[in-house]
Amino acid sequence: MTVAQKTHYENLELPPTASAEEIKKSFRALIARYHPDKVQHLGKEFQDMAADRAAELTEAYRILSDAGRRADYDRMLSAAPPAPHAQPETAAPPPPPVEHSSESSKRDAGREPSRPPGETPGAGEPDNRTFKEERQVRDEYMRKATLSRFRTAVSALGGYDETQLRGFEIAFVPKSKFLSKNKNPRLLGRFLSRVDGSAVAETWSEAGKWTSDDVCVLLLGSSLAPARELATAIAEQRKKSRSKVTLIPVDARDWAAHIPTDAPDVAKSLLARLRGGT
Repeated sequence: MTVAQKTHYENLELPPTASAEEIKKSFRALIARYHPDKVQHLGKEFQDMAADRAAELTEAYRILSDAGRRADYDRMLSAAPPAPHAQPETAAPPPPPVEHSSESSKRDAGREPSRPPGETPGAGEPDNRTFKEERQVRDEYMRKATLSRFRTAVSALGGYDETQLRGFEIAFVPKSKFLSKNKNPRLLGRFLSRVDGSAVAETWSEAGKWTSDDVCVLLLGSSLAPARELATAIAEQRKKSRSKVTLIPVDARDWAAHIPTDAPDVAKSLLARLRGGT
């Protein structure tokens, strides 16, 4: 196993102490995100990444779901030697002990221990930098593909002109009608790696700057907080804000959305087109 390669437990986002049921549950939840039907609307590069990720998950589950294979794998992890690194010819004397104040101790608590220059993580230890870089690449592919599909769906609806609004990647205003006002709301799209309660509050505040018109925001994310957290955050914003805002959290992986009962019809039509790929 190379330094940059994650363990099977890390691929399934589980600790080594996970039970067989937890392994099965995590595998099913993760593999569903990378099913070909879920990524067919994305570019070929993201589809290839999804296929690689699905292969990693399948292999991890094949090993960890079998008691015998898992025991052998655990022994391999525990027996793997740490990555070698150069040692100085003469060992330097240990540094004198440093007394830490209570405040500095609190700040240092939970920090990852530093390594000598040039030392790499040992076998089985995650390479956080590589993981973050891979995730950033995936998020960027998903962001571009998601916004492209959003734009295509609004164009198919008709009746909107694209504009720009600070804080949002994509924005549309209803076209003016002859001798009458178009009553449809403005449509905004914002993509985040994770949609949670704080993202709801921040996005609501930005959208509320258009106070004279109804605004519908699709808050798109590659992962979503639990439904209860999102519902609570939206309810709090509705109570303390006078802005005419409808905010809909959307899972960009499968277009599942938390749609309020009073959402405008145009938003429901837009989400139906997003799910249908048109």
